[in-house]
Amino acid sequence: MSFTWTAHRFAGGALALDVANSVVLRFDPQRRIDRFADFAAMDSFADAANLYGAERQRFGPLGRARPEHRKSFLDLREAADRHFRAKVLDQDRPDLLADLLEAIAAVLRRTPQRGGNIALDAATAHSALSLVSNPEPDRLKICPNCEWLFLDRSRNRSRTWCDMAVCGNRSKARRHYRRREETQP
Repeated sequence: MSFTWTAHRFAGGALALDVANSVVLRFDPQRRIDRFADFAAMDSFADAANLYGAERQRFGPLGRARPEHRKSFLDLREAADRHFRAKVLDQDRPDLLADLLEAIAAVLRRTPQRGGNIALDAATAHSALSLVSNPEPDRLKICPNCEWLFLDRSRNRSRTWCDMAVCGNRSKARRHYRRREETQP
């Protein structure tokens, strides 16, 4: 199956969140899709993050994660998702923070910077560490439509969806059709 990374896939506002969001329908075992199960998609994610990622200027051109580092990269993705999701849900879980910090350390110990480019896994570790060390818990949210994690960078912190053009429109369309069905005999 062919898959293309689009700007919508980078709605998280931080590389660590975009990586965590690479699992679509995470909590629906029947429909869950892990975009990184295909290593070619994982490799193309780095290229797309260079175009669409919110932190592309911070890291510069991202290189691909080395094949021997993919497992620690996926461990980092899962630890980041668990920790930041618990933060949004206001669950104080020191064990999840410890897991995330261990995953960050594992990636940073094994991932040298190559040729001026930082590898995707190292950049993700730096992004997650930045989110942990500069917490703005009221800016971190979960989209009520797709359940992706995202940073609300709006001035009044009122953003509801990860991407208004996709999830916001879907939610508004569902409400419209429900109201229409309720008014029809």
